[in-house]
Amino acid sequence: MFIYYHKLQLMSILFLHFMEIIQIKPSNLDYSKDLQHIPDTPKQLFVRGKLPLKRIKSVAIVGTRKPSSYGREIATKIATECAQNGIVVVSGLALGIDSIAHRATLDANGITIAVLANGVDKIYPRSHEALGQRILQNNGAIVSEYPNGTPAQPWQFLARNRIVSGLADAVVVVEAASRSGTLSTANHALDQGKEVFAVPGNINSPLSSGCNQLIKNGANPLTSVEDLLDFLIPDCFEKQTILFKGDTPDENLILEILSKKGATSSDEIIKKSGISASNFNQAVTMLEIKGLISNNGGNIWSIK
Repeated sequence: MFIYYHKLQLMSILFLHFMEIIQIKPSNLDYSKDLQHIPDTPKQLFVRGKLPLKRIKSVAIVGTRKPSSYGREIATKIATECAQNGIVVVSGLALGIDSIAHRATLDANGITIAVLANGVDKIYPRSHEALGQRILQNNGAIVSEYPNGTPAQPWQFLARNRIVSGLADAVVVVEAASRSGTLSTANHALDQGKEVFAVPGNINSPLSSGCNQLIKNGANPLTSVEDLLDFLIPDCFEKQTILFKGDTPDENLILEILSKKGATSSDEIIKKSGISASNFNQAVTMLEIKGLISNNGGNIWSIK
């Protein structure tokens, strides 16, 4: 068992090592161009994996590194339902709420982006190397403004939080103490004109004091995931109930799969539907022409 674990760890390191790293300006991609308009705009981004080519709805889910069972449950629920509705989940790959959000998104076959406070050639913390591999293998990306070889420094974690919020349309704070660094992400979001949601918690719990204070100061209280989905995709529930508009059984089957699973790869749709590759390609082409589905990049499809 010990040898097997270390073989898996080595495979993860090798996968990350050979994944190409590209350097872009935020203006190079429609998805990241909003970063041009935030205070202290990053001069460049180093990207490992795949950033969406076009702008699609995204949410940053952040919180404490030591969540309660309540925090873990809520972070999982939010990330899962967002992923199922084709929303990209952005976070910082840190211990606690960040990693829970990344994992829940991947488990729901969604796309997630991790923003690091060090060079993308190394995963920090090291215990998340396997999680980093999963993100890259599932059409996500690992991003940083720092060149390869840059170690993580305390001040860089606070600086990277402006990119976490800058890539998102809204920020959700799940659990945070009154002096938590997580609150800097919420403050950056407010400076950037983004919506901030906070999960209300027990008034006697230190882990909820930061969220409760955010709400007191005007943040949106997140009492159900629908609060967030109504903001990001106001007509999402209507779309889920009137999906079956295809002209063929293959088209309707693809729409049904996307309505249940959210953003899904071509290979997985073909596997679940049993449709041949040629019939699948014909069906998705027609559905895209009709404006019913969209390609999010990397052959990931979602309801439009």
